[in-house]
Amino acid sequence: MFAVYRKEITLFFSSLIGYITMGVFLIALGIFVWLFPVENSVLNSGFATLNTLFDDAPMILLFLIPAITMRLIAEENKNGTMELLTTRPLTDWQIIGGKYFAAVSLFIISLLPTLIYYYSIYQLANPVGNVDHGEILGSYFGLIMLGATFTAIGIFASSITSNQVVAFITAVSLCFIFYKCFDYVSMLPGIFGKSDYYVQEIGINEHYNAVSYGVIDSRDVIYFLSIISIFLFSTKTVLQSRKW
Repeated sequence: MFAVYRKEITLFFSSLIGYITMGVFLIALGIFVWLFPVENSVLNSGFATLNTLFDDAPMILLFLIPAITMRLIAEENKNGTMELLTTRPLTDWQIIGGKYFAAVSLFIISLLPTLIYYYSIYQLANPVGNVDHGEILGSYFGLIMLGATFTAIGIFASSITSNQVVAFITAVSLCFIFYKCFDYVSMLPGIFGKSDYYVQEIGINEHYNAVSYGVIDSRDVIYFLSIISIFLFSTKTVLQSRKW
């Protein structure tokens, strides 16, 4: 598994597209946090918080993570190297695990520069250091869990096609459905009634928001791990089906 992990990390950083993807993510996030919209930016909000970062980051991750995962298996399918990988002394889980943890690592590496924002509001607070550390750390944990979930969805999307563009579009669509669509469906008048709460609970956004308050509930962690497991198992099923 480590060989697959190392290969994916090396391929990402040996490509200009990898650096462009990370650069676009950080630039877009920086613009939304510090500049636009003006009334909600950190500099104009009057509060030493990173709420803007954690509110806007998920929508940017909807595109960043599929951009990272779209080639992981789709390219192997296109080049015919997936069959070569399966002939090596590697199990399907080792192949999937190596690619999955490589993508998660790349996402976390992309997120690390945002710690500068944390340091900035720490220094800008009055008095210095007057920030809610628990809320910020909880929000970062929620963002990592969200990214890990999107990664599992992205790898599944990459496994069902040999076209990277199709994998990207499929991953973005699935991530959006699981992140936002259940909230929208629950708000439809006269359909679910008092059950709308349970419809919201199916979606990712409800659990992400809960963790972002700084309180890490085991139920939210179990939810994220369950969605990750479902999509990774689905990816394994797709890989196995091609051997039949």
